[in-house]
Amino acid sequence: LKESYGGLRDLVVLRSIAASWVTDAPHAELEQPKGLLLDVRDALHRVTGKRTDRLLMQEHDAVAETLGMGGPDDLMRAVSRAGRDIAWASDTTWYRAIRATRPTLRRRLERLNRRTDRRHLAKGVVEQQGDVVLAVGADPKTDPGLLLRAAAAAANAGLQLTPHTVERLAQESAPLPSPWPRGARESLVSLLGAGRALIPVWESLDQADAITALIPMWGVIRNAPQHNPVHRFTVDRHLIETVVNASKYQREVARPDLLLVAALLHDIGKGRPGQDHTDVGVDLVAQIAPQLGFDEMDTAVLVSLVRHHLLLPHVATRRDPDDPATLEVVIEAVGDVETLELLYALTRADAAATGPAAWSDWRAALVADLVDRVRGALVGAKAVPTPELADEYSDLIRTGETDVVVSDAAPGDLTMVAIVSADHAGLLATIAGVLSVNRLDVRAARIASAEGMGVTQWWVGTPYDGLPSVIELRESLKRALDGSLDVASRVSRREEAYSKAESAWALEPRVDLVPDASERATVIEVRTYDRPGALFRLAGVIADSSVNIVAARADTLGSNVVDVFYLTDSRDSVLSRDQIREVMQRLATAGAK
Repeated sequence: LKESYGGLRDLVVLRSIAASWVTDAPHAELEQPKGLLLDVRDALHRVTGKRTDRLLMQEHDAVAETLGMGGPDDLMRAVSRAGRDIAWASDTTWYRAIRATRPTLRRRLERLNRRTDRRHLAKGVVEQQGDVVLAVGADPKTDPGLLLRAAAAAANAGLQLTPHTVERLAQESAPLPSPWPRGARESLVSLLGAGRALIPVWESLDQADAITALIPMWGVIRNAPQHNPVHRFTVDRHLIETVVNASKYQREVARPDLLLVAALLHDIGKGRPGQDHTDVGVDLVAQIAPQLGFDEMDTAVLVSLVRHHLLLPHVATRRDPDDPATLEVVIEAVGDVETLELLYALTRADAAATGPAAWSDWRAALVADLVDRVRGALVGAKAVPTPELADEYSDLIRTGETDVVVSDAAPGDLTMVAIVSADHAGLLATIAGVLSVNRLDVRAARIASAEGMGVTQWWVGTPYDGLPSVIELRESLKRALDGSLDVASRVSRREEAYSKAESAWALEPRVDLVPDASERATVIEVRTYDRPGALFRLAGVIADSSVNIVAARADTLGSNVVDVFYLTDSRDSVLSRDQIREVMQRLATAGAK
């Protein structure tokens, strides 16, 4: 509430700028956001009994109740709006201050060249002394496309609209016809494709409430809080950040206009509690796209992009890429290479705009590999077969000895650890426990067996003080297998130390059967907190259920982990209903520990 961008500290800076007489700072319009943040901070102090300025998620309900608000969403919308107003005032004040303090010689030259300083940017739009204004005779009352044309011209020139120009455009612009004329749609796409220069122009229009005149549904998501802690921004700002990221991929797709508009609208269905944002978004985009002037085929592509904007990371991190059913899911969703490329670009832009917990080198590599496989299948290219795991380590298998191989040939900051050992029930759990004891975070696993030997391949994140040596890992594994290392107790000690720093706020684990994910195995997905021994315990209860794990995936998002298991029975067939019910119950119990 104090130190963040748009916080109370910025109000102090604004007063200092005003006191310097370099430029004036807004006063009256900041009294309400200032009062709101002060009220929230007072309520926070009463609720926590501490002099803190950080409004954490676990305090939202109590602070909202203290202030007489309807709930935490109302609180966070109000806080976001207040911070946004202060941040905008700060940005515009600094902009004027920097312009006012430019070197004297440059200002003299500008005055001398005042006439030639006016530069034509677009029909009815000119640059004057570093700002974008309307040309003489330009009238937004008779030219409904002028608002978007001026905004696009300003953003692509890396300039800002003057406050007076924004006010005129917001208050006087005639409504666009439905569907929009082609010129208006192209101006929107040009604005969206301007990169980071889009943000101040878009924000100036949104502050003047001009965006809701263009996209009426925008008002629902404006300042709307996110309910997933991996997000850094409110819903509306997340969409703009996604557009900025998507603009980097305009040369990589056949239809950059569809990419940019999909980036702008992919989460338009949020801000409606109790409703699935993707389902709502699909319905809304089916209405918005024709209004923007897109034809039936383009609208269908936009709807598909919104419907499947979470598909690639979901499949890449939670499904076995070697299972033919995995590729079929994506192929059926995208239909053609052009849509696949659009979805891939949207996925990268969306993830980068979400936050560091939503994207990493590892996730990027998994998604890229999935896209390559699907692209090859769509164009009829023969997929390069993945080497059989047993063939890769055939020399080690023949020795019949337990061994460990470590390689840094893995995406990003991960390490690949391959382990060969005598095959037995519970081997995956034992190895997962050994890796946990050595503070290695498992991201994915690949499993095979041959000649009575089990081969597991793991992709792990290394601890801050480096990877343990191969000798240490091999010794830990041998001791775990012969019983001289009590893996369960060591993991329990790590979990006990971990839980002391854990928040009291907790959610129950979720266990789901994933239908049609594989024809050769039963696929079960577990979502729980990312504790050191989570995979060890989950794999252990699966072994106790007398079923086999033929593949496994793990993915971490913030403090949450999603583990996916491909399971077969003793005859290498899919599980029966009774087996599925038993395994799911055991997993739910283990995930809650």
